Amino acid sequence: MAHSGWEGMLHGHHKKEVIRIERESVIPVLKPHLIMTLTNLIKHSADRVEFLKLCKRIEYTIRAWYLLQFEDMMQIYSLFDPVSGAKKLEQQKISNEEVDVLEQNFLAYLFEVMKKSNFKIATQEEIDIALSGQYLLNLPITVNESKLDKVLLKKYFQTHPQDNLPDFHDKYIIFRRGIGIEQTTDFFIMEKVDMLIARFWSYVLRITRLEKLFYGRSKGSGTKNPKKEDELESEDYQDDVYERIRLEKLPLRIGSLLNKNTIQEPTFDRIIVVYRPASTKSKQERGIYVKHFKNIPMADMEIVLPEKKNPGLTPMDWVKFLGSAIVGLAAVGSSLDVDKADLRVIGAILSTVIGYFVKTYFTFQQNLVQYQNLITQSMYDKQLDSGKGTLLHLCDDVIQQEVKEVIISFFILMEQGKANRQDLDKWCEELIKEEFGESCNFDVDDAVQKLEKLGIVTKVDSLPK
Repeated sequence: MAHSGWEGMLHGHHKKEVIRIERESVIPVLKPHLIMTLTNLIKHSADRVEFLKLCKRIEYTIRAWYLLQFEDMMQIYSLFDPVSGAKKLEQQKISNEEVDVLEQNFLAYLFEVMKKSNFKIATQEEIDIALSGQYLLNLPITVNESKLDKVLLKKYFQTHPQDNLPDFHDKYIIFRRGIGIEQTTDFFIMEKVDMLIARFWSYVLRITRLEKLFYGRSKGSGTKNPKKEDELESEDYQDDVYERIRLEKLPLRIGSLLNKNTIQEPTFDRIIVVYRPASTKSKQERGIYVKHFKNIPMADMEIVLPEKKNPGLTPMDWVKFLGSAIVGLAAVGSSLDVDKADLRVIGAILSTVIGYFVKTYFTFQQNLVQYQNLITQSMYDKQLDSGKGTLLHLCDDVIQQEVKEVIISFFILMEQGKANRQDLDKWCEELIKEEFGESCNFDVDDAVQKLEKLGIVTKVDSLPK
């Protein structure tokens, strides 16, 4: 596809599972480092002084552009802050109709700030690809949709329609920006035992021809990409490729149980979740939750979902229970039909079935503890902020990105003298790569628009030869 988001695929000849992600427009360089590096590239000291002055003027002007817009957004949000918003609404005695208008105005401000800060709404396809793998979270997590409001976001998207929205867009929205890599090295003994038993179980089902009857699809089974590899390779995408190393893809043997393994998962550098809890008979909920997370593994992104249900045994676990019981009873029954039933064989079969039951139960308990630890970590280590703090961060982030775009594009024009949009785009991306070792899809149209608004560049119909 050209190019809605991501495409995950498995390179069989390299034995590597990779996720292709469209390169983002965010400039991943700190502004002070950017300015000082570009300043040092200027030959004459007088020009360096003037360049630093211009950088300050650019930032002051861009801050002034957004000041009133940000203030309006923050004042409106004070009415929908989950902590103190209800009290302010009651004090100001605003009618329900006026509150409905104000909350839609706030969402319009919020989505515009998200766009300017280079956050994107995660599509259903992107989420499916992210969750097609398994990392540290081994339990299926679902959202209790009855506890989420279904009116606020639905009304917004009715008046602001967008393509490729996720299935749950009327209940909550996930914004994502930036990609990183997380690695975990451990023995993973229980996970390896579980995988070896699962592979043996799959083998038993296959030779007994019960595979179709008991086949179940778990989270880690993955999703097939509709595009072929040669089609992906033939298209000129400006993508970044990130490798996913999963434990279930590694070659395992009994002797490797005590060896350490390293697994790897691409991460969302930033995730922002927006939702509203459902109203009750006794209380109409008006609070809007805006939660900000960092470094969330793609395969474990369920940990940031709102109103999660308590996990239980997976459908595959129940299939394993029932399947093992059927196979075990069938084996015992066939043994009893023999004239001289071998009690040792019957005992071995029963002990294997009972052992598998016990193993499945304790695996679930271990996964539950790990899930609770991940939730605790997401709340204390990975949650950056929420509510007003997130909005303030976003406002500053918009200004930082806008300033960096203008400074980089002006520096290139200052060095080159003139350029068309295509060359300017290419040179800006090359500068970021060569001087800072970072890649981004530079938003040249937005940068030129701001340069023209600042009055420091002039657009002509064609460049003289």
